[in-house]
Order: sequence, then C-alpha cells, then structure tokens
Amino acid sequence: MSIEIEIVTGDASWPSVKPLFDLVWPREAVEKLSWGHVVFAYPELRVIVEDDGQPVCHVGLYRRDGMWKDRKTRIGGIGGVVTHPDYRRRGLASLALTAALHTLKDERATDFALLFCEPHNVDFYTGRNWKPFIGEVYAEQHGERVRFDVMTPLVSYLKRAPHEGEMDLCGLPW
Repeated sequence: MSIEIEIVTGDASWPSVKPLFDLVWPREAVEKLSWGHVVFAYPELRVIVEDDGQPVCHVGLYRRDGMWKDRKTRIGGIGGVVTHPDYRRRGLASLALTAALHTLKDERATDFALLFCEPHNVDFYTGRNWKPFIGEVYAEQHGERVRFDVMTPLVSYLKRAPHEGEMDLCGLPW
C-alpha cells in the first residue's frame, strides 16, 4: 500500500473521483436519503487520498462569503467526505480532513470551517473537535433561500467559530 495525499482543483479532478462517489453513494441509494433531493455546490478544491494511484478517500473544500447574525463572514466549507468501503477505519478520512483544515488555515482568509453530516456521523466529527452549530442555516435551492435542515451542521475553529444564531450560506450547500 502506497498512500499519497493530493490537493487538486475541483472541476478538473472530478473524473478521477467520480467512480469513488458512485461506489459509496450510488444514485438509487442517494435518492432514498433525506438529502437526496438537495442540489449541492461543486468544490473549489479536493483533498484526495490515493492508494497506488487510485482515489480511496475524498474531502471537498469550499470557500464562501456568507452571513452570520447579519454580519459578513468567510466560511470554509467541508463536504463530500467519502471513503472507499475497503479502506474505512484506517484513519484516511481523519487524515484528509486534517489536510483540508490545514489548507484553509494556511490561507488565513477563512474564519471557520463548516460541514454538514448525517446524524449517525456526528460522533465521528465531534471526536475530531468539530462542534455543533445550534441555530438555523439557510442555503440556496432552485434559486430560492431555504432553511437547510436535512443534515446536521458542525463547525471547526480556524480564527473563530459561531456556535448559534442564524447563518446564511449565500449559495448552494456543500
């Protein structure tokens, strides 16, 4: 096993990670989930963990000017966290998340990181110092501002992180 981590541009790298997404989240399974109807943003950057040149873990990175309590804030979005079933429980997702957070920290332009997950994954993220966001999150769907409550929001400190209130992603969720 030869593990490598790459941080690459989002659109250009989609063809290399699409098979991983199709394996982990087949369309027929996604359609049955509470978030299966959601239109998500495409990541600007991707953290890809490869084994012998094959993507086995992925984390998407998003940068967005949003609003928190009616104040502009810079959000670092984390989304599309997927790991090949044969590579789970080896720490690869933790490794990729750490690389994603370091990328956002190194840029020094993002106030906090925000991710959304299914309730059964909350313990995984809180075990890695992510904190629950208690409040309402709004996002764009089909050109309208809607409450985004089909997944659990969690925040991670970069400079400072909000824990409550109203947050507007000012665009599609990730």
